[in-house]
Amino acid sequence: MSREKLGTRTTLLIGTAVVFLALFTSSYATQIWHLFLSQGVAFGWGMGFLYITATSVLPPWFSTRRSLAVGFATSGAGLGGLAYSLATGRAIETLGVAWTYRILALCSVAVNFVSSLLLKDRIQHHHYQPTPEQPRRKPRLRSFNVRDFGRVEVLLIVFWGVVTELGYITLYYSLPNFATTIGLTASQGAVANALLNLGLGVGRPIIGYYSDVLGRINMAMLMTALCGVLCFALWMPAHSYALLSAFAVLAGAVCGTFWSTIAPVLAEVVGIADLASVFGLICFALVLPTTFAEPIAMQLVNSAGLGDGVKKYLVAQVFVGAMFILGAGSLWMLRSWKIFEIEKKAALERAEGMLNPEARSTVSRRMENIWLTPRRLFMPWRV
Repeated sequence: MSREKLGTRTTLLIGTAVVFLALFTSSYATQIWHLFLSQGVAFGWGMGFLYITATSVLPPWFSTRRSLAVGFATSGAGLGGLAYSLATGRAIETLGVAWTYRILALCSVAVNFVSSLLLKDRIQHHHYQPTPEQPRRKPRLRSFNVRDFGRVEVLLIVFWGVVTELGYITLYYSLPNFATTIGLTASQGAVANALLNLGLGVGRPIIGYYSDVLGRINMAMLMTALCGVLCFALWMPAHSYALLSAFAVLAGAVCGTFWSTIAPVLAEVVGIADLASVFGLICFALVLPTTFAEPIAMQLVNSAGLGDGVKKYLVAQVFVGAMFILGAGSLWMLRSWKIFEIEKKAALERAEGMLNPEARSTVSRRMENIWLTPRRLFMPWRV
């Protein structure tokens, strides 16, 4: 809504200011509720203004290489996470927590301010002047609409996001602690987490490239499923530093598939015009899983009843793997829906050329059949 009312640049500048204030005020926090307000509320709001807006700006600029472009853009989250984790740890040791927050605040406002000025929409949605040829057609950004939750394709994407975020956050915050339970040092656990971020940075452009080649829904489904398989095949038997490091890199490359493919997938499913509003709605739906994923993981570990050591992480490992497999299943059904929509559109276009009204009506009734069928689930289409 802010982007529609105020414009892209203003929305990004608001997010830049809020993130700066959140980080800067955190340096003066003396009680836990101060951090709840600054890091929890303010930083979250600021990142919402920045991330949702910036993610929606990029897809309209590309068509054939859209996923690759988004992959390169989102790889910054992995590489930035790697750089921030290493630099922040060193800064805390040498300068203390307060000055580390202030340095982060200054870095964020500098980078985000320049980025906000440079980013722009491919189609300008404001200051529209009608022409004699198009007096009423105005390019616009559709407003946030909760009725989109009634669309089956949106619900499938929301389910994909919810379950994979539960798995992703549980994995991300459990990996360092898991490392110590198998006899590794805390620094080795930190390295494993850094390797996960490295995998995020390297894997997203690769996923983006093959998404354009194999189909955006296809690639998102395959990589989501692969992450679940890796949890069962590598994480569960990982009792050594080498195997855990290998898992961290490989899982890191695919565990962030949702964020690296959501924009191209949405562009395929709802179209460019509705992308921003539906993406905002999906992010709203992800508030609960992203808030409670880590407490859920801690509860799974602490109440598993499997004793101490590696065994107590078994339930959490199964949970993470199952979440990604469920997410892949949701995309499998979304793929069937997309094939149905393609077939329906082609059939209706053929029906328009029929002179017999009964023939057109028959085609229309046939395409009202259920979209989820075994034939469509296994059709080797590029979607």
